[in-house]
Amino acid sequence: MNKVILILSDALRYDVAKDNMGFLGHLVEYKFANLYKIVGELPSLSRPMYETIHTGLPSSEHGIVANSIVRRSAKPNIFQSVTSAGKVTAAAAYYWVSELYNRAPYNRIEDKETDDESLLIQHGRFYTEDEYPDVELFATAAHLIRKFFPDYFLLHPMGMDYYGETYGSDSKEYRHHAIQQDKWLAPLIQEWMERKYIILVTGDHGVNMDGSHGGTTPEQREVPFFMIQPKSSALSASQGKGRGDTGETVSHLQVAPTILQLLGVPIPETMKYLPLLPD
Repeated sequence: MNKVILILSDALRYDVAKDNMGFLGHLVEYKFANLYKIVGELPSLSRPMYETIHTGLPSSEHGIVANSIVRRSAKPNIFQSVTSAGKVTAAAAYYWVSELYNRAPYNRIEDKETDDESLLIQHGRFYTEDEYPDVELFATAAHLIRKFFPDYFLLHPMGMDYYGETYGSDSKEYRHHAIQQDKWLAPLIQEWMERKYIILVTGDHGVNMDGSHGGTTPEQREVPFFMIQPKSSALSASQGKGRGDTGETVSHLQVAPTILQLLGVPIPETMKYLPLLPD
């Protein structure tokens, strides 16, 4: 059965990812990956979109309508469905994810590192500072995957959000960090492909020239959705079996049912949107 890694790059815009992330572009070009555009749900804010992505519900239905709402998820979600099916979950993520799916409010000492099969995120490593280095988080993720080989893994870096809010989207710092993320992730993605993971890469929202998000413009809403297929020695072949750049627009509401279908886990009735297929 498939295993899935979701790389949720906070504030990764569609156009910036497509123009600057060369290894992901290579996988699309050689059809080892499918690329879609997501027009994100509203509001284009982080905590509401974490919950939307994991429940397949709009914010008005799951109730996390602002970043200021601090409580656990009250709806069927990916972590709950995967653990209920007897599978293993893990995450390297911002602490708001811990508050949504493990415990709220977050305790910097007790909740920073968790290895507890009774939790929805059974193996969690969490951070609290927006400027926490992505490269360090990626190393943490790689270690967790090698140690626990989880069925569902969430990797959630905040670097794009930090540089976008600090310098604006039309800045060399924001674009440069997209290049850096791609360079740091490239060898890890290749390793995870060889470990037979399906890897999904997306964003929760974008950011505008002023360094803001929360609104309705394309700059704040449009994010990529890469679906990378597992394949041993993937780059030794001349062509994969994916679709490349599909030119299609899909929904944040499809992410949760897609992940559960890939994992072979029952999809809750609350998730109404159809899952995407890898090929």
